[in-house]
Amino acid sequence: MASLARGAASLSRIGISTAKTPIQLIHRRGLAGAADHHGPPKVDCWKDPMSPSKWKEEHFVIVSLAGWGLLIFGGYKFFSGGKDKKEKELVKATN
Repeated sequence: MASLARGAASLSRIGISTAKTPIQLIHRRGLAGAADHHGPPKVDCWKDPMSPSKWKEEHFVIVSLAGWGLLIFGGYKFFSGGKDKKEKELVKATN
């Protein structure tokens, strides 16, 4: 703490424009406010599956992408008939 005060004092005496390393003396943590919680705490998606607004952001993204993938794949299988050509050829060959 004392070194930070000395660094700030030396900057105020020298002046920011004439200092050789003005930014290196003061360490600023721009957006490092992750420890400050604003609002209700977030939970894992399996602890409260019926309220997505309470989920952690990472869990929401994973569940959303998995849901969209299942929807697109299911739609593809539904509209394409759901059977492969190999299955049709095997049925013809056995008859």
